[in-house]
Parts: sequence; C-alpha cells; structure tokens
Amino acid sequence: MKKAKFYLVSLIFILISVVSQAQLQPGDKAPNFNLKNIDRQWVALEDYNNEKGVIVIFTCNHCPYAVLYEDRIIDLQSKFGSKGFPVVAINPNDSTIVPDDSFSKMILRAEEKQFNFPYILDDQELFKEYGATRTPHVYLLKNEGEHFSVAYIGAIDDNAQDVNDVEEKYLANAINALLKGEQISVKETRAVGCTIKFHE
Repeated sequence: MKKAKFYLVSLIFILISVVSQAQLQPGDKAPNFNLKNIDRQWVALEDYNNEKGVIVIFTCNHCPYAVLYEDRIIDLQSKFGSKGFPVVAINPNDSTIVPDDSFSKMILRAEEKQFNFPYILDDQELFKEYGATRTPHVYLLKNEGEHFSVAYIGAIDDNAQDVNDVEEKYLANAINALLKGEQISVKETRAVGCTIKFHE
C-alpha cells in the first residue's frame, strides 16, 4: 500500500514537471503556427515577419470573460496594429465539448462583432505548446529577426468586469515599452478567464 502511494506521489510530481516544462516563459522562443482563419485562409506566424511583433490571444466565443474583452481586443488591433503589433486571436476550444465554439459560429461571431483581426481555429495542439490555460490568455511576441520571442504573458489588464475601472493595462504597457525600446516592467501576470476545453 505504501509503495502504491509512493508511486502515485512520484507520478504526480512527474506530471507537474511535464506540465511546467510546457509553460512558456518570457524570453522563450515562440512556437510557430499555421492555422485556418475564419476566411478559410491559412495564417502562419511567419506571415508577420515584417512586423515588430504579434499579439497572440487565445480566446473563444462562449466564455463570459472572452466576451467582456472582445471590444478591448478590437481596440488593441486599432491602436497597435498599424504600429507593428497586430492581433491574432486563436480559439483553442474543442467544439465537441463546447458547440458554441465551432468554426461556423466563430465566423458568425466575428461578423457580428466586426473583428478587425484574424480569428483562427487551433489544431488542439498549439495552446499546449504555448501553455495557455484560459480564455483569454495573452502572449505578446517580439520579432527578434530570425524568430519571435515571448515578451509578455498573462492578462490584458487588471479588470475583466469593467473597462472603466481598469488601473493597470498590462498588455498595452508592455507594447508601449517595446515601441520605446524600454524594458517591460511587468512581464507576466495571471490570466483570468474560463479554462480551455479539450479532451485529455
């Protein structure tokens, strides 16, 4: 019995170690991707080689937190897209678990909200490579020339419920620091939102 308990505890520690290794850290090289957009064209990270960086946001249709941030994500694209930091939104959820996050409903949602950025469907592997666990979960990427590195990870800001009560715009602050050639003061925060839905 004691041996079984020992092996179980050991397995848990191994699993925690494996999970932690999958979590990207600021400064890490960003995984590439090539996924289908709602216009049925393929979007790859290398498509942005001429940009200063990319704002990658794992988000979805159904999550109330993701919905609360939709207008803010549109604003991010409007403000920073022309400055070299365009938004790429990625839906990581499995639609067999959450039908509202199907590809066809992604198209409808983008049309309804008039998304001004690509909204692409994950292959159920990319979010794992990035270590995303929530919707929304942000990864600000910086163009290093030969690859993109992760400059900031976490939340868009400090108040999902009310944009008028936001005190810290973590993502915008990080982008502005990069644009000025300065160090990012806060490189990582806790993403707040719904858990990503997928089959284990």
